[in-house]
Parts: sequence; structure tokens; C-alpha cells
Amino acid sequence: MAHKSYLFLVLLIFIVGCKEEPKVAPIPEVGVIKAENRKVPIVMEFVGEIRGKSDIPIRARVDGFLEKIAFSQGQKVTKGQLLYVIDDQPFLAELASAKSELAAAKTDLVKAINDLNRIQPLADMKAVSQTDLDAAIASKGAAEAMVDAAKAKIDLAQIKLSYTRIMSPINGTIGKTLAKAGEYVGKSPNPVILNTVSRTDTVELDFFLSENQYLEMARQTLGTSGTGDSSASNQENKLELVLSDGTVHPYPGKFDFIDRNVNSSTGSILVQASFPNQQNLIRPGQYGRMRYTFVTNEKSILVPKQCVMETQGQFSVYIVSGEKKIESKTIGVFGSYQDYYIVNEGLTGNESIVLEGLQKVKPGAEVTVAETEFKSRIKAE
Repeated sequence: MAHKSYLFLVLLIFIVGCKEEPKVAPIPEVGVIKAENRKVPIVMEFVGEIRGKSDIPIRARVDGFLEKIAFSQGQKVTKGQLLYVIDDQPFLAELASAKSELAAAKTDLVKAINDLNRIQPLADMKAVSQTDLDAAIASKGAAEAMVDAAKAKIDLAQIKLSYTRIMSPINGTIGKTLAKAGEYVGKSPNPVILNTVSRTDTVELDFFLSENQYLEMARQTLGTSGTGDSSASNQENKLELVLSDGTVHPYPGKFDFIDRNVNSSTGSILVQASFPNQQNLIRPGQYGRMRYTFVTNEKSILVPKQCVMETQGQFSVYIVSGEKKIESKTIGVFGSYQDYYIVNEGLTGNESIVLEGLQKVKPGAEVTVAETEFKSRIKAE
């Protein structure tokens, strides 16, 4: 019995001795940096549709059969150049009818004047009643009004007749005609707008800024109050047009205007910029990216892009608190510079931001800290 107890004791000691001590997870080490504070050129890009400086629709202002197309499609036209001719026979007939009405009205006026001239002396001698005189005066006034109405009708008929010859309103480039010779135009569902002439020596780009983008841009380029003169902003500011193939238009642009109000339903504000187009390379309807580069008036907080996590448009970084614990910090990103994000919300620039070891930590985790250095892979401008 004593022998069995001894064996049991030995076995128990062996089992206890085989149990492993529980492992304690080591505290992870992360590399941290401080955000940089310096003046940088900020690049902002916005997509918009390009329009001509003037895009004038050519309308048929009277309806009729299109007799002639007097231009080459897609070519340059000059102001006053004949573009279309609409059948003018109905309008010539209308003008002739108006002229005949004028002749009849003038005849009636002559008769009314003669009647008045005959009755007036008799009325002075009390040979006719005052009623007869009043009627003669009224007849003369009515005849004069009929003459004026007939003249106005002639003017209207001449205006309509002039509309049968459609001229170019500006110097520009004309597009493809939307009607063919012989087609009835000028009344829906037939074509009313026959073409468009565009002035393309200058092109315009409309785009939208969010309210925050507008405020930040205004503060950076116009001063803190946003009330400065844009022409007095930093001379390094530059407006470029990037075409669909990635090439940059050789001529810098300028801001034309900022709309008077922010659209309350979209939270955005319309901005228009224009670019010279002497080579006529750019055509209306193209899409382009407006690239605006400006130098900040104040130092900006720069954070390496590899520090930043993005989830559904929200940006955040991990920072190390004074208790050596990880905290997630939501930040606002205004733009990019080289391989940095420009942060305008959420950071003061004094935080210890996690650069290395992001995959090893989560909010609340305790860490050890190693100061590190971020080396940009993009050559400084």
C-alpha cells in the first residue's frame, strides 16, 4: 500500500512538472514620428465639363421648309455669315398683304381727313350738329390708328421675313447641323435648334467646391478673413487644365468667378475658370481636371500617407498617449503633398503618430515606443 502511494506521488509530481507556465504576450514596439509643420504647395484637383467661351444655339425663329445650308460643318464661321435659308414665300405674301392693308388704311385716312375738313366749317357756322363734328373727328383718329397698326404689321412681317435668313451671331466654330435641306423646321417636334456656334479661343470649366474646401482655399489664398483680393495672392499660385490623356494644357488659366451662394441641398459652391485655347485643341463637351496649386500662407501639418487609415471616406491615425497606449484619432484631410497628407483637423502637430507596427496594435493596446524617421520617396520640389 505504501508502495502504491509512493508511485502516485511521483506521478503527480511528474504531471505538475510537465505543465507549462502561461505565456505573457510581449508588449509590442511601434515606431512613432511627430507630424511636420511647414509651408507647402497644395494641389487641389476638380473635374468639370469644358464649354466654349460662348456657346450660342442657332434657332429657327420662324417655321418653314429649310431651303439651304450655307456652311461647312465643323468649320470656322464669322459673325454675320449666312448659315441657313428658310423658304420665304409665305412671309413675302404676308408682307405684301400687310402693305395692301396699309394702302387701304391710308385711303380711309384721306377720306376721314376730307370729311373732317368739309364738316369743320359747317360746324363753325352751326350748319351741322356737334355730333356730326365729333363723329368726323373720331373717324379721323380711328383712320390714323389703322394706319399705325398697318405700319406695325408691315414691320412685323419684315422681321419675320428677315428670320428666314439665319446668320452666325459670333465668330466661332459651328457644329453638325441638326436638320437637312428640305426638312420642315422651327416648330416642335421638328428641329427648332439647328446648330450651335462656339467661341473656342477661350474655354471655360465649371466645377464645384465643398463648403469646407471653399473656406480652406479662401483662408489660405486670400488671407485669414477671406476678404482679400485674389489678384494679390501668392504669385506661385497656379491654375492648370489636365486633359483626359493626362497631358497638361500649355496655357495657365484664371478664376472667372465664384458663385454668390452655397447650394443648400448639396453643400457645394460653383466656381468657373477659363483657359486660353489659341491652338483650338480643346473642344466644348470634353472633360478635364482643373488643378490648382497654391502655397499656404501658414504652416501646414503634414502626416505621411502610410500612417493614415481610410474607411469609407473617413481618415484616422493611431497616436500614442502619455500612458503609452494606442488611441485612434480621426483627422480631416485637406489635400496631398508628395507622399504626405495635409491635415487641417484633428491634430495639433505635437502628437506621437504611429508609423511602424500599425498591424500589431489596436486602440487601447499598451506599447513601447521607438522614435523613428520618415524618409519621403518623392524628391522635394
